[in-house]
Amino acid sequence: MTTHLLEGLNEAQREAVEAIQGPLLIIAGPGSGKTRVITHRIAYLVRTVGVSPHRILAVTFTNKAAKEMKDRLQRLVGTQANDLTVGTFHAFCASVLRRHGQHVGLESGFSIFDDEDQMELIKAAMEEAEVDHKQFPRRSIQGVISRAKSVLLDAQGLAMQQRSYFEEVSARVYARYEELLAQNNAVDFDDLLLKTVFLFRNTPEVLRRYQERYVHLLVDEFQDTNVVQYTLAKLLADNYRNICVVGDPDQSIYSWRSADIRNILNFQKDYTDAKTVTLDVNYRSTGTILDAAKGVIAANRHRLAKDIRTSREEGSPLIVHEAFTEAEEAQYVIQQIDRLVRDDGIKRSDCAVMYRVNAQSRALEEACLRHGMPYRLIGGVRFYQRREVKDVIAYLRLISNPEDQVSLTRIINKPPRGIGQRSVDQLVHWARSQNIPLHSALELVCEDRTEDKPASHPLAPRAAQAVFGFVTLMRNLREESGRLDAVDLIDALLDRTGYQAYLRSSPDDWEERWENVLELRSAAGEFRDLGHSEGLTTLLEQVALVADVDSYDEATDAITLITLHQAKGLEFPVVFITGMEEGLLPHIRSMDSPEELEEERRLCYVGITRCMDRLFLTRAFRRGIRGSSGPTIPSRFLQEVPPHLIKSAKPIGQKRTVWSTSKAPTLEQEEKTVPVFKTGDKVSHATFGEGLVVSYAGRGQDSEVTVAFSGGAGVKRLMVSYAPLEKVEG
Repeated sequence: MTTHLLEGLNEAQREAVEAIQGPLLIIAGPGSGKTRVITHRIAYLVRTVGVSPHRILAVTFTNKAAKEMKDRLQRLVGTQANDLTVGTFHAFCASVLRRHGQHVGLESGFSIFDDEDQMELIKAAMEEAEVDHKQFPRRSIQGVISRAKSVLLDAQGLAMQQRSYFEEVSARVYARYEELLAQNNAVDFDDLLLKTVFLFRNTPEVLRRYQERYVHLLVDEFQDTNVVQYTLAKLLADNYRNICVVGDPDQSIYSWRSADIRNILNFQKDYTDAKTVTLDVNYRSTGTILDAAKGVIAANRHRLAKDIRTSREEGSPLIVHEAFTEAEEAQYVIQQIDRLVRDDGIKRSDCAVMYRVNAQSRALEEACLRHGMPYRLIGGVRFYQRREVKDVIAYLRLISNPEDQVSLTRIINKPPRGIGQRSVDQLVHWARSQNIPLHSALELVCEDRTEDKPASHPLAPRAAQAVFGFVTLMRNLREESGRLDAVDLIDALLDRTGYQAYLRSSPDDWEERWENVLELRSAAGEFRDLGHSEGLTTLLEQVALVADVDSYDEATDAITLITLHQAKGLEFPVVFITGMEEGLLPHIRSMDSPEELEEERRLCYVGITRCMDRLFLTRAFRRGIRGSSGPTIPSRFLQEVPPHLIKSAKPIGQKRTVWSTSKAPTLEQEEKTVPVFKTGDKVSHATFGEGLVVSYAGRGQDSEVTVAFSGGAGVKRLMVSYAPLEKVEG
């Protein structure tokens, strides 16, 4: 059995599989077979060492990665794979909180609020905290709260550490937001991790139970862990200290999600007896592609040095192409894919087009539609975010968790049942004045209906009757949920609510929307073998934790449009990285921070190393983005690719000098040609009209000006090098 599990592994891979005692750091370069190493290591522990699969925990970051790991383990250890705990951090923590959440104030049927739900609750928290949403954007406050949770700060902790008026305001909203979450018996994504840490720290007997169970802990993509995730890992591994972490500092690209690259850089300081194994053979990319990636990443200072080598041939040179506009850039990409399909036998599904920001997909989508090119867009409107799917999920969440006010307000009048928005607002304010949850307020409305005295609630009789009908409906569905599986429960609620007839009232797209509802019903079929309540809970958990990239389907013969961040973990024979321009890749927001600039370089490195055979790097000489259009500067990352690896393509219909080896202008040269503004300057814009400069930041081409325009255009943030701004005298 040992021979079977170790055969085909190179020396470093075998060393990582067999190093089973104590802390282990595996530095896994791109394409070095890390998933194979992780799964073979688990199989080795089970089949050769004799560790019970019940005592092994492996965590990663996406459902897709977890599924791939489970599938491989099924092939390696058979039915024993069913006893392994393999999943994402969030899924593991959700299961812990379902069992022990009462210690941190959660009932087992708690809801997991997605991004849209969080925004609704933050809006309510801001209103109750009397915070002006125009002065303090909801998204910014949500970001502060999320970052606080990622470093183990509750609302009180943030209030104690606040360093600005904005953070003080955010701490106030945070406090009320937490109260509203508690009223809803709900958590957000960050809470799943944070509350599990609080649970372990404050309830030692629960922590001890998990520490004693898991003899071996494996953490994949360790470079993407934040403070709370690393804290969880250390707590769980504290008993046996058999913690194996796998990652690559050069692929750390999620600091905006509070990932902390220091976790992997400092692992050996935290575990001084840790063994380190470097997987240094790349099995994915050609030598040319790998050398290009190494040329780019070499400019970063904060990294663990490693020399990755390829097991493949040198391969084709990189193609670097400049188009005049983003439309021409998109046209070039589609034409090249057409040529590869026609002449080289490449499948469309072999091709991925990557970009830094979602807005870049517009020109690419238009080009695909114009040329009849099938495509799949990763990161568009997700299936579970479609309104008809969210409606049915809201019903299911409310059945599972009656305190879920966000779900309640979403479907209380959907389909219409005579409870209009005015009635809902009256109920919400009345419940707040009585200091009771909204679902309790609905129950009181029903009780008042049966008593021979004036109603205490503010609703008109007709609306009160409609509330009674809704409460009765939900009581019946909740009662039936104890004896129906998730599929039959969906059937029951669709039948009782008349939801299909409601969709028919929008004849233009009702059939497509109904198909989405039926697709959700099909997804629920996966959980029919579970107990009734467990099946519903598991379905809702999966729905809440699904990510954009989980929908990626390799079997579809269509090109993939995807951001560089979402492409992490995927690979394609042919890759186009578009928008290779200063201000885009690297992004304008990174220009003033050496740390953020290094992360942008790592992002470029990740994009390049997704490619197996053919790599195209493209840019537009002029690009319309951020509300303006103007000339661009080639990305500095292009200058870091060794020139001998590049074959430059001629621009479509243009007679310009190939720029791939040209030098970008110095900052001093830029400042001579870029206008400078100061706060209070009156300016004029060709589209937005006249306005007043509110702020000005940056230097040269990277300068950004914020202008308050009159005439309804509002406040705009503009790149000075792009925006057609002129000073207005007087």
